[in-house]
Amino acid sequence: MNKAIVLLLLLLCHRLAAQPAAPYGNNPAAGHYQLVRGVRLYYETYGQGPPLLLIHGNGDNISAFAKNIPYLAQRYRVIAVDSRAHGKSVDAGDSLSFEMMADDFAGLLTSLRIDSAYVLGWSDGGINALLLAMRHPQKVKRLVATGANLWPDSTALMPSLWRQQQRGYQENRNVKFTDPKRRNDWKVFCLDVFQPNIPLSALQRVRVPAFIIAGDRDVIRPEHTVAIYQSLPRAWLWLVPDSGHATLQEHAEEFNQKADAFFRAQTVRPPTR
Repeated sequence: MNKAIVLLLLLLCHRLAAQPAAPYGNNPAAGHYQLVRGVRLYYETYGQGPPLLLIHGNGDNISAFAKNIPYLAQRYRVIAVDSRAHGKSVDAGDSLSFEMMADDFAGLLTSLRIDSAYVLGWSDGGINALLLAMRHPQKVKRLVATGANLWPDSTALMPSLWRQQQRGYQENRNVKFTDPKRRNDWKVFCLDVFQPNIPLSALQRVRVPAFIIAGDRDVIRPEHTVAIYQSLPRAWLWLVPDSGHATLQEHAEEFNQKADAFFRAQTVRPPTR
């Protein structure tokens, strides 16, 4: 190969490598707003293919998926959304629930003229993925939920996290927050103190295949994750070795590949009881 061409290719590769990653969560080129159920939901879209909805966790935003979007956008039309009262999706209301957010996501898909989508949720987003499949089954093709819990006590959460949440609530329960941002942060914090409240038996309503994931050092008790898996009609289970709550960040490459393989698998067998 001509030496000049080799040098040109090396220079091009260097420039591509030097380019910063897309500003996920604050990307004007990919960002949109959609009025859904009284809230202007902010979302970003990437790639082409079957629609894939990404739902982040408590207090987070779209940027949580910075290590996942580039891979997934090669095969899917990724729709990453800031949940109500999170990120750029400002919510002035004084109440918040997982059911409200699940209905928001269904409304967003409807407004985008998407009949059904694959869904991937992390932490609170995993809870929302399950509730979306329960409340709007026609909207979900398959779901991945990592680090999700069904109720908020120490039988589902690791005791250290549960105690931390209880202490934070007791220390601030009588505070009158006048600053809108602090008031919103308190509303979001209380969401995980008192919710969700989903019985295992309710998971029988999730008729679509589900992939239940958690780290072996997650803040969710492993036996709780296994119980979720076993209560679903059709599910896969992956307890990620050497991982905490952030499975999709700590093991991004393997996580992306396994999620993609699940979405494309021809069959998903019932879980081992």
